[in-house]
Amino acid sequence: MLVYTFDNTLDGLLTAVFDSFFLKQSDVTLLAEGEQLPLFADEPHRVHTDSEKAERVWKGLEKYLSKDGLHMITVSWLSEERALNQPLFNFICKVFRLKIKDYERNASDEDVLAVRNICRRVLHEQLRMKQFIRFQKAKDGTYLAVVSPDHNVLPLVIDHFQDRFGDQSWLIYDARRHYGYYYDGAAAPIHITFENEVAVPFNLENGKLDDDVLSENDKIFQDLWRTYFKAICIKERMNPKKQLSDMPRRYWKYMTEKSD
Repeated sequence: MLVYTFDNTLDGLLTAVFDSFFLKQSDVTLLAEGEQLPLFADEPHRVHTDSEKAERVWKGLEKYLSKDGLHMITVSWLSEERALNQPLFNFICKVFRLKIKDYERNASDEDVLAVRNICRRVLHEQLRMKQFIRFQKAKDGTYLAVVSPDHNVLPLVIDHFQDRFGDQSWLIYDARRHYGYYYDGAAAPIHITFENEVAVPFNLENGKLDDDVLSENDKIFQDLWRTYFKAICIKERMNPKKQLSDMPRRYWKYMTEKSD
């Protein structure tokens, strides 16, 4: 059994594709570094990520896949699911071996289907982020939102919030992945991290700004929003299952209407 190990990056996976063709090896099992090797496997080939090799593979994909196909690859990678690695590797290898245009449309291929389904889950999470992100206003006028999505969807929603709040400064921070995007109301949003998250003026567990930096008006608006949310709730028509389907519990801790 041929086994490749890689650093669990997209460039690393593309480099693995390059190596498999250069070495003329097929039926490769691709594992991220640290994953358990299968029994009776040969000594694994360690893939050394090479940006030039990865770029050559990507340019090759551009010749065979549509923009939707390329988008499917990049979006599915944001899932961060280990289960994606093998079918994505297989799919890309098939594109070069079969040389069939728009192979991403072959719904009968199990690898294509696996990548497509993971891509759909990421896009669904992206939509949920747009629906459920709640901003709080700081005294300096900056709006803050803390999120913790299952998939790494922040890069997919930033343009949406820049278009929607183009004249305001805001920060959207992913507490799970420890990075965010800051927008000053003029220049393009910038990728940021904090050297010391303990010192940030907000709670990563519930996303709340510290009282000493929260705008007085925002305190009032939060109370009004919670009151309104409770007022429109008709007990006789409550449907907890439907509510959980529309608004999964994992998003509640950052939502104003669900906080005390």
